[in-house]
Amino acid sequence: MTIQELEQRFMDHTPGLTGVRSHYAVLVPLVEWQGRTHVLFEVRADTLRRQPGEVCFPGGRMEPGESPTECAFRETWEELGIPASAIRPIARLDGVFLPSDGIMHPVLAQVDAGAVVHMTASAAEVKETFLVPADFFAQQPPLLYRFPLEPKVDEDFPYDLIGFPQGYPWRTGTHQVPIWTYKGHVIWGLTARILLWNLGRQPEGGGS
Repeated sequence: MTIQELEQRFMDHTPGLTGVRSHYAVLVPLVEWQGRTHVLFEVRADTLRRQPGEVCFPGGRMEPGESPTECAFRETWEELGIPASAIRPIARLDGVFLPSDGIMHPVLAQVDAGAVVHMTASAAEVKETFLVPADFFAQQPPLLYRFPLEPKVDEDFPYDLIGFPQGYPWRTGTHQVPIWTYKGHVIWGLTARILLWNLGRQPEGGGS
């Protein structure tokens, strides 16, 4: 392999994140309602195989050639019946790395209040929808739980081969789980992490 061959291979390469196998996108929908800015949420249908009954944003896996914004708009239409013409994109938020070797791309956008009033949620995917004032997430700190991420290495790992016959001091990490409760709805996990880092009060000490 020559330098010229490598140069040709990476000529149009756009840097990403090593090991990512799939991309997802969600819409973080802002709605002006009764003089205040609200965040629109949906509750996943109880019949869904994955994460039934959980609070989330509209979204899903990106299709080939699809941008995060296009995916978020498409999923919002499929799940809530809100057309792209009723959505005004505001900003792409920071991506979130997923344990499944994927990246979640949140898209902050304003959704027309009239479209929300007349939306037709898919019964197969959405149990219900609700609004929360955006200020709630800045004024009310969430319950914040942290737990360690520790490597689980098989006993047959070749420590001798890498020059550490007594074992290697693998680096550990920390995962944080924010939890908000609003009028009987529990907002937690990935959805809450997106809110915490973009609309909420920044936690002390950081974390992953």
